[in-house]
Amino acid sequence: MLRVNLTGPFNCCKAIVPGMIAQNYGRIANVSSVAGKEGNPNAVAYSSSKAGIIALSKSLAKELAQYDIAVNAITPSPARTAILNTVTQQHIDYMLSKIPRARMVLVEEMASMVAFMVSDENSYTTGATFDLSGGRTTY
Repeated sequence: MLRVNLTGPFNCCKAIVPGMIAQNYGRIANVSSVAGKEGNPNAVAYSSSKAGIIALSKSLAKELAQYDIAVNAITPSPARTAILNTVTQQHIDYMLSKIPRARMVLVEEMASMVAFMVSDENSYTTGATFDLSGGRTTY
């Protein structure tokens, strides 16, 4: 879990950042989770790995801001993806019970947010966590 969710994005950033520094421009959108902000019971490794993505994004953003490289994270609530096949219905029900919108986020909604995050329109924000939690994490 940690290798895929945290070490993988870390290594990807490590690989692409030198090229971004060379061109003095870049945009990185890391995918975290609402679990990274709040933690979920019975999901310690997942929650920890996603919290690490938030810290990775914030730290890297501060290191790279001078090169016009923005690094931000997105924290979606659960979406109907294959990962839900690895958890119990009870866990899914628990996650849904925490979402004021009373539904899962759509992958299209996440794609739209990421498209904005990496666009030229988002020229100032770096080190931010873009929330897509349906109202669960409003801080």
